[in-house]
Formats: sequence, structure tokens, C-alpha cells
Amino acid sequence: MADFIPGLLLAEHFYWDAIRPILEATFPGLPHSAALIGSGSEVLGFDTPTSTDHHWGPRGLLFLREDDHERYASAVDHALRLHLPRQFYGWSTHFSPPNPDDHGVQLLVESDSGPINHRVELHTLRGFVQQELGFDLDNDLDALDWLTFPSQRLLAITAGGVFHDAIGLEDVRARFRWYPREVWLYMLAAGWKRLAQEEHLMGRAGQAGDEPGSQIIAARLVRDIMRLALLMERRYPPYAKWFGSAYARTHAAAALNPLLWRALRADEWPERDRALAEAYEILAALHNRLDLTEPLEARAVPFFGRPFNVVFGERFAQALLAQIGDPWLRDMPAIIGSLDQWSDSTDLLEAVRLRQRIKALYRAD
Repeated sequence: MADFIPGLLLAEHFYWDAIRPILEATFPGLPHSAALIGSGSEVLGFDTPTSTDHHWGPRGLLFLREDDHERYASAVDHALRLHLPRQFYGWSTHFSPPNPDDHGVQLLVESDSGPINHRVELHTLRGFVQQELGFDLDNDLDALDWLTFPSQRLLAITAGGVFHDAIGLEDVRARFRWYPREVWLYMLAAGWKRLAQEEHLMGRAGQAGDEPGSQIIAARLVRDIMRLALLMERRYPPYAKWFGSAYARTHAAAALNPLLWRALRADEWPERDRALAEAYEILAALHNRLDLTEPLEARAVPFFGRPFNVVFGERFAQALLAQIGDPWLRDMPAIIGSLDQWSDSTDLLEAVRLRQRIKALYRAD
């Protein structure tokens, strides 16, 4: 087996050393952009040798202008099939057909003859964004768009790397780099609201003798804390497999991790309560350092005299909402946040075709 190389680095070399010479020889001067963005653990920088068992390999994306795509895409694909090397850095460039029984997975396979079944995708900028987000680049982005874009899809567009850009790919990526300020404030408020809804329930379940239920609530609170940390540091969370890895890269993780780990491992609810209370205080201090609202008391206190320590996350939610000028966002009847904040269903998050229906939920009176 060839030595492992991070897939993003492999893709960059593959473009410059294998794809680019073919383009220059057969389509000289063709304006294009080249990148590795979209799906794949290598796009996020989380790939390991284990990742090489499916979808992974020498690959990339080429973007052409609309008229050039219509005119040249098939010819470019054909030229790559004929002229790409069969091996690159010791890895086959030939992939199996998509497996219909395994979500279309493609595997690297050796090929001694015939055209290369490569994974160099050809797109237009508009078509790619429509595919990934269900959004037309000719339109202006509004708050409702942002709230219905899955964060993992926004990350897929803005992560990875661009190796050559002659048609404005980086300008497109810049449009989706991060939420507008007021949408961000609303999502932070929704994160604090989620915390407020359950921060007192973990201890009450444990006190009632339901330690498994208390552990489940603690785990939910841990995830909400991690999501807030990512939001505060303006980082899109990826899907579940890489969520913890992305959170671990936040500045907040160093202080929060020992406490969150204690909360998850604790055998009894009082120890969970102490660990979570300290985590709430760190999160509250981080909020104050953002200077988005007036400073708020960051000390955890008993919940209305009961022995469950809370930070009263509702205070933070309301303070953030008060900074929002858009009445549609500020006065929304339910502070549900973005799609990812009220659903973790993969089928829903990946169903770009349903985005217009999801929008209707936010418009409901």
C-alpha cells in the first residue's frame, strides 16, 4: 500500500502535476477554477489511513463558466479518462462505479487498460451551490436562507482548498464564509435557550433516582455547550462523525474538555452537576468576552432554591435578542435557531430538495 498523504494535499498535487498538464495540452487557455471542496473527510482535514477505504483518493473538482461547461465539460472528462496516469503517488486514479447498495460509495481499484474512471468532477459555480445548498447564486441571501442551510453544507463549501481560481470560486465561497451578524446573534440566543430548557433537569432526574435519564440529559447539555463554543468562535459544526474533532480545535476546548468529560463519566448526578456548573460559568465568561451584550453574571447558582446549579441561560438569550434590529428575527414566536439547532436528522439535513418546505416552517404564524 502507498504511504498515506492527507487527501487535501494529494488533491493539490494531483491538480498541478496530473490534471493541469492535460488541460494545458488539450484545452489551452480554458478559464477554470480547481479545488477540493464539498464532501469528504479530507476536505475538513480529518482524514486518516482508515479514510482510504472508500471515496478517498486522487481526485478534485474543476469549475467552468456556464457556456464553457456546456461546450467543453464532456470533452474535458474524456481527455482525463484517456490521459490521466493510472497511479499517482502510489495510489490508483481509477475508481469503481458507485455502489447503489452502499450510498453510491466508490472504491479505488487497480486498472491496467481502458479509460480511467476518475473522480475529477466538473461543475459550474451556480450548479455546485444549487446542488449543495439549494440556492441560486443570482439571488440575494436573506435570514431565512441562512437559517435553512445545514451548517455541515456551509462548512463543505468554505473548507477544503482552492488550487487555481480564474472564474471567481473564492468570491462565491466568501459569500458563505459566516452568518450575518444578526443571524449569528439569533443563533447564539437559540443555543442559550436550549441550555436554559434543560440545565435544571439533569439534577432533578438524578435526584428522583433516574441516573440513566440524568446521564442522557447531561450528554445533551454537553453537546449544547460544545455547539455554543463553536458558534462563539465562528466555526461551522460538521456532521456527527467529525463534530467532536471540530470542537476540539476551538480555543474553548482546553478549559471545557476536562469538565465535560467529568460530566459524562460521573456515576452520580451531584458530580455531573458540579462539572456542568463550572462549564456553564466558562461559557458565560466567553459570552461576556465577545462584548455582544452588556456583561452578565457568569456565576452558576441553585435553581430557585433547589440543589441544581444553573446559569439561567434564558438571560443570555434575551440579552442577545435585544441586540437584533430585524423584527422578523427578534420577535420570532419560537427561538428555535437554525435547522441544525432543532433537528439532527441526517435525512433532513441532507435533503436539499426540502429546503423550501423547511422555509415554510419559519413563516408559519
